[in-house]
Amino acid sequence: MSTKNGDLFSIWNYDGQITFEDIIEATENFDIKYCIGIGGYGSVYRAQLPSGKIVALKKLHQMESHNPAFVKSFCNEVKMLTKIRHKNIINLHGFCLHNHCMFLVYQYMGKSSLFYVLNNDAEAKELNWSTRVNVIKGVAYALSYMHHDCIPPIVHRDVTSTNVLLNSQLEAIVSDFGIARLLDLDSSNQTLVAGTYGYIAPGEVLSSNISEIYL
Repeated sequence: MSTKNGDLFSIWNYDGQITFEDIIEATENFDIKYCIGIGGYGSVYRAQLPSGKIVALKKLHQMESHNPAFVKSFCNEVKMLTKIRHKNIINLHGFCLHNHCMFLVYQYMGKSSLFYVLNNDAEAKELNWSTRVNVIKGVAYALSYMHHDCIPPIVHRDVTSTNVLLNSQLEAIVSDFGIARLLDLDSSNQTLVAGTYGYIAPGEVLSSNISEIYL
């Protein structure tokens, strides 16, 4: 992103088509009425830019923006998403990294997460078996792309129903690359367990040498 007033907010340029002022104006300085979701680490806002384009903004809570671990995760997400392009992977339009304002600008999804849809009776009715199979295929295509077409390969490490988003066509979009990593082809394992318990491979929890290939 760029800023019309210079580098006052340390806006890091990505596609050059969105300015910091556009974001502030579109959300009325992140007014709660534009908030479409709140998580443990940040809030998600819906914003319509002057061009008419609708985007989703993930803004870290003020407290988390001072936590080195979350700043590292934030930067890692930017690093990963600027390296890859795939129809089943969330598209990053831009980002702002500053002590007082940290947010990511993503493509807007017409639906919510797969977790939300599956746990909402009204929404879940739209997911017939054919659609569910297509959702699984979409996730598999994204992982296959990261594992086989990216050089070096990228391992997501936290594929959960919460991190799989659905667009208006009910197609799967993999998101949240905060703990993703580039795979060192010379290394066969890692020492730290990463991911969401209940989803990570049992072998990792038990500290064995065998783990699932698709993460």
